[in-house]
Amino acid sequence: MKKTYVWSTVLSVLLCGPALSAEVDSIIEKCNDCHGDQGASLWNDVPTIAGIDAYVHSEALYIYRDKGRPCVKSKYRQGDTSRSETSMCEIAAKLSDDMIESLAGRYAALPFVPARQDFDAALAAAGKLVHDRDCARCHSDGGANPDDEASILAGQWMAYLRNTFAEYAAGKREQPDKMQVKMDSLSNKDVEALLHYYASQQ
Repeated sequence: MKKTYVWSTVLSVLLCGPALSAEVDSIIEKCNDCHGDQGASLWNDVPTIAGIDAYVHSEALYIYRDKGRPCVKSKYRQGDTSRSETSMCEIAAKLSDDMIESLAGRYAALPFVPARQDFDAALAAAGKLVHDRDCARCHSDGGANPDDEASILAGQWMAYLRNTFAEYAAGKREQPDKMQVKMDSLSNKDVEALLHYYASQQ
């Protein structure tokens, strides 16, 4: 658990008071109904959000609030699954800046739990070479280091990452220019190998 994350969460509670903290608790319960208990997803199309850097997480929520990413409808995966489908854009639209920062800090303080999933060992080995060549500068430690402020790729669900890579390639997600250059340089084989490499880190 990182001291900076802990102190950012404590500071948020001190500045905004117990009312915000209670409201965030309620929101986290709803988040976990899609992202799994403690933000550790059990579903391969839903990302684990525990342990993600607070800045990365909050920026993602701001982008969703501005509808800067695809607003795909999804059903609730646990709890009251009879609720109507929702999207990240709809959820983020209801969040204030203080809520977003508090949510991001709370999830950042939790441990990231790598997904248990099948992968192809040969593709994973090839993917490590692609990662080391093209991705390691921004995604260190095989994509496992949250301090990179580039999210966690290692151990994330493969199906989720495959969809995310496709959205980046199609220009549906905002990304730095240098990442766009890297994405454009990857072949389909490179991408598939990367997905298996990240899935192999369990």
